[in-house]
Amino acid sequence: MDDPRPWLRHYGAVPHSLEYPETTLHGALALAAARAPGAVALDFMGHEIPYRELMQRIERCAAAFARLGLRKGERILVSMPTTPQAVIAFYAANRLGAAAAMVHPLSTPVEIAQYTAASRARIALTLDAFYDRFAAIGAIDRIVLARIPDFLGPLGKAGFWLAKGRHIKSVPADARVRWWRDLMAEAPSTLPAESTGPDDLAAILFSGGTTSTPKAVALSNRNFIAEGIQASTWVGLSGGHSLLAIMPLFHGFGLGVCVNATLMGSGTSILVPTFTARTVATLIRRKRPNFLVGVPTLFDALSRDPALARIDLSCLKAAFCGADTLPRPVKERFEALVAARGGNVKLMEGYGLTEAVSGIMAMPLDEYREGSIGVPFPDIIAAICEPGTTRHLPPGTEGEICICGAPVMAGYLDDPQASALALRRHDDGRTWLHTGDLGRMDADGFFYFTCRLKRMIKSSGFNVYPAQVEAVLYGHEAVKDACVVGIPDAQQVERVKAFVVPRSGVAASHALADELIAHCRGRLIKWSCPREVEFRESLPTTRLGKIDYRALTEAEHARR
Repeated sequence: MDDPRPWLRHYGAVPHSLEYPETTLHGALALAAARAPGAVALDFMGHEIPYRELMQRIERCAAAFARLGLRKGERILVSMPTTPQAVIAFYAANRLGAAAAMVHPLSTPVEIAQYTAASRARIALTLDAFYDRFAAIGAIDRIVLARIPDFLGPLGKAGFWLAKGRHIKSVPADARVRWWRDLMAEAPSTLPAESTGPDDLAAILFSGGTTSTPKAVALSNRNFIAEGIQASTWVGLSGGHSLLAIMPLFHGFGLGVCVNATLMGSGTSILVPTFTARTVATLIRRKRPNFLVGVPTLFDALSRDPALARIDLSCLKAAFCGADTLPRPVKERFEALVAARGGNVKLMEGYGLTEAVSGIMAMPLDEYREGSIGVPFPDIIAAICEPGTTRHLPPGTEGEICICGAPVMAGYLDDPQASALALRRHDDGRTWLHTGDLGRMDADGFFYFTCRLKRMIKSSGFNVYPAQVEAVLYGHEAVKDACVVGIPDAQQVERVKAFVVPRSGVAASHALADELIAHCRGRLIKWSCPREVEFRESLPTTRLGKIDYRALTEAEHARR
């Protein structure tokens, strides 16, 4: 009989199975804090918060939220950049048995109203700069306003005021508003013992495209604890290690890996509220982080910025890229930069999705397979299934990536129909998450991502995978960025169109378009090749910095 988990042979020193405390997120964090009470948990713009102090601040925040009326089973909207207030509020809500609905701080009022309705939150935490976006939401009873300088020293506060603070409008009188600093300064009240359990709701993250109403992903304490321990164990993150938390907290990658997994391992999460390559370079020089995780556009920006080329990168223990396909040139440029600056790490790919908190598989640290997103973490089972069915396919066959394990969501909030489509019981009696992603597994258990099922282009009856075409385009020396979409065609149903940003110094021309099409035809089957190339100075991106193929597709359909 074939081994159902062939990937275990490639774990090295990583245990095949792990132990997870039967508690809440707050309880698991308390266990991590007990292991290293004096170690730094959060580092924000030079302000360090040890684990002992973090737990005290969480307790004080929980008491403040309780005075505002937050109760067990309720929800609070957290719409903040990556700051200490957001992290403290997340765990404080959990301490009360409430759930935090994490929202992008630059969301529009219409989007905030949608998130508020979906989560049924009555209290919101945001920055003073975003007050106007929340003021019009009648369903919100209390608005807690924080300021970036709340955790800065005198010099930091002065610098922030000169750079940004003086441009923030003053907040008008509003009975709903309470200020973070005032709330935290009040005498804390005694809180009751925790009465929630591992399977109770811990957070609501919003997953979905840019053109449809996002789905509210309901994630439990067990989901976050399991994913956090798995991810930190996989890379060997423990006390004394630090990770640069660049990814935003409204996304599972930022909340689940950059913060929670780091804290589950008793490490230090270095919070980055706004990403710029220059900011990251400065933090790497000053803080010497051991782990760096992000999306392809982040690593591309880092590898191109001259600031990073001037600092020592020997501190890096591992670098992982996820959330989108990693172009080979980006990987090679970043690795060459690290090697030139004294480091010795490869930019590894991983795989995850909000419906399982975030990362649930990645490359082993001591191995590399071209194009692979890695192998499942301990206690995660993954399989390739025939799309639309629960039938498992043999190695080497392309199908839908399905996963089973403790990080898999409880379901979509108040949406049993969507939950039933995503979570299905297979013949083995287990409930599996159908990811909607196409891929394959090789005989050794390494997985390979092809594309989103919904992103597949049907051209003349044949399947075209945009990620594969984009990878070929990125291999041409004239291409900086590329995105491939399907556009309506009377003969082919859909034809392949490429949007390309040329590299600096390369002029867009008909001759270059023909050259790129010929480049693809020499490497791809005929129906996968672009029939048309449109040059752009830039491509639209999502809030996570991924190229927004939906926006390009929508614009094409509207134009036609």
